[in-house]
Amino acid sequence: MNGPARTTALAVALAGMVLSMSGCNRLAARDQLNKGVEAYKSARYEEAIGHFQKATQLDPSLPMAKTYLATALAQNVVPGLDTPDNLNTAKQAISIFEEVLAKDPSDVNSLKQIAGIYFSIKKFDDAKIWQKKVLAIDPKDPEAAYTIGAIDWTLAHENTLKALAPAGVNDDGEGNVKAPKKIMEDIKTQNAPLVEEALQYLNQAVANRPNYDEAMVYLNLVYRRKADVDYGNAGAVAADVAAAKDFTSKALGIRKANEEKKNAGPGGITMDSSGNLK
Repeated sequence: MNGPARTTALAVALAGMVLSMSGCNRLAARDQLNKGVEAYKSARYEEAIGHFQKATQLDPSLPMAKTYLATALAQNVVPGLDTPDNLNTAKQAISIFEEVLAKDPSDVNSLKQIAGIYFSIKKFDDAKIWQKKVLAIDPKDPEAAYTIGAIDWTLAHENTLKALAPAGVNDDGEGNVKAPKKIMEDIKTQNAPLVEEALQYLNQAVANRPNYDEAMVYLNLVYRRKADVDYGNAGAVAADVAAAKDFTSKALGIRKANEEKKNAGPGGITMDSSGNLK
């Protein structure tokens, strides 16, 4: 066999070996993926992470491998814990979800997961940014709108408690008319934008899911913060408190109806609107 022929034969042989190895890697990657899914379902998240990492290493193009890896990492993020290890896990998960989004910017699941991670580590502004990205793709997503409203209330509530504490005043949830005017003016400045945004998104959530009792509970809470913002206007404060009580009543009624409907159902395993088994 002459030189060119030998070279061609060697190239063909090497190509065959590469294809064979590639095929083996893909099979091994799918095996790791399946093992990771089983570990995840059994809440063995560290084990699941190991399997998903191996799957992505063996076959970087394997569909869902990166998403599963990021999801398992996100599951290991402890809410409210700001230790370096926990924050690093959160950062890793976010980074991998961003890789998924680089290929598919409209992947709502990845957008929601990133928002949820930021919420868990109390980076609320970032969480709102990512929930708004969800709404940019799906304006009728009730959970995204609800979460933005809940975050706004959380921030407004914290602002109120911090402002009232130095004066020794307890939050009465009905406008705090006995609090010093200067304190209430400060609360109004801080909370007015949060209250306005919260009402916008919570009403949006209810408009897209009329039986959304959790959103109505937060509308009750936000109207109580609006009563602070309307400090000095007795009529507006009374209307805010009345609206809060009305949403409390509606939420209780809808929650009761939802429970009765659930209890009357066929039972078994179902899936909620976020794709979670329950």
